[in-house]
Amino acid sequence: MSDKPTRRDVMRPAQLLGLAFIAALFAGLVTLLSMGFFEQLPADQIQRALLSALVVAGITFIVVLVVIALLMLAIDPAQVAQTHDHPVLIPETKDAAPSAPAEADSSDAPRKEPDDQDDPAAGDAPAAS
Repeated sequence: MSDKPTRRDVMRPAQLLGLAFIAALFAGLVTLLSMGFFEQLPADQIQRALLSALVVAGITFIVVLVVIALLMLAIDPAQVAQTHDHPVLIPETKDAAPSAPAEADSSDAPRKEPDDQDDPAAGDAPAAS
C-alpha cells in the first residue's frame, strides 16, 4: 500500500451524498418557511408549498452533487496529502532570492511611466536605460 490517497479515498461517496442531502434539506426548509407552510393556510396553499419545497430540494440535491463531484475531479489525488508551506496564490519561483533592498525604491530611481510601454508604432527604437 502506498501513502498516496486514491481518487476513491478523496471522493468518498457517502460524504458527497451526505453533503448534498444536507444542502437539499436546508433549501427545502427555507422554501417551506418562505411560503408559509407552518401558518394557518388553506389546504391547496399548503400542498403547493410542500410541492415547491420538494422540487427545490431535489434540484438542490442534484446540483450540489454534480458540482462537488466535478470539483473533486479537478484536483489531483496525489496533491491532497501534500503540505503547502508557501502562499497558495503566489506562483513558486525556482530561486528564492532575497528581495531588493529598500534603497532601490527611493525617489532618486527613474520610474517608468505607464505610457512608456512598448509602442508598436515607435518602430525598432532602442529602449532607454
